[in-house]
Amino acid sequence: MRRSVVLGALCSLGIGVALGAVGLSRFLGSSSLAQPKQTLLISAAASLQNALARVDPLFVQHYPNVKLKYNFGASGALQRQIEQGAPVDVFISAGKKQVDALQQKGLLLNGTRRNLLTNRLVLIVPKHSMLALKGFQGLADLRVKRIAVGEPKSVPVGQYTEELFQNLGILVQLRSKLVLSNSVRSVLAAVESGNVEAGVVYGTDAKISDQVKIISTATKNLYSPIVYPVGVIKNSRNMESAKAYVQFLSSPAAQSIFVEAGFGIASP
Repeated sequence: MRRSVVLGALCSLGIGVALGAVGLSRFLGSSSLAQPKQTLLISAAASLQNALARVDPLFVQHYPNVKLKYNFGASGALQRQIEQGAPVDVFISAGKKQVDALQQKGLLLNGTRRNLLTNRLVLIVPKHSMLALKGFQGLADLRVKRIAVGEPKSVPVGQYTEELFQNLGILVQLRSKLVLSNSVRSVLAAVESGNVEAGVVYGTDAKISDQVKIISTATKNLYSPIVYPVGVIKNSRNMESAKAYVQFLSSPAAQSIFVEAGFGIASP
């Protein structure tokens, strides 16, 4: 009966994934997991907020005794919270650096880390901007006074952006124009408001807004691959449910949502 409910929900959401009995069992496991009511705390990169909101009900349908709570933010800030003892069950970062740090400190449960998604960097301007920028190089134009970017020390999109500007040979020229933001969503908001002439975000963030337009997509070889690793935190109090959630994120149902949102699926 539960299997029928899950399949019905997938069809009604327009995901268009045909999960047979074998496929559903393979990716979701046993729904007898977690008989007592449990709450999983998922710390996830801000760029995942919209997509995970759509994945959430599919997971909960199969595991009705598990409630999901999310803590979205810059991956670096989320990493520090975990290091300081925050009761997190699962961490999804927008960069490998943060998960590497947790793994090196023994805070990640062995065998649960996997690469989940990929993304791209794009240059955006306000929807009604009259600036005729010619790609990222156009940011050096004197008419561009303020450029919103992520703070490179803690925000992965800022780290990728800095690397891109460096490889394009324009970082020094742009330093005085950069407006540092504490998450990719803050960068998006700054561009939407018109408080800056341009900004650099992930393609998935640009896709959710009708207040910005994409000027250019960065060439992949000009910055490190954007990979979203996921893993269970070693001190999770709900380890089996956390493992099930991580596994579910790689199911065809979840992956269809991520692809529709503009993410790429990472190689194992």
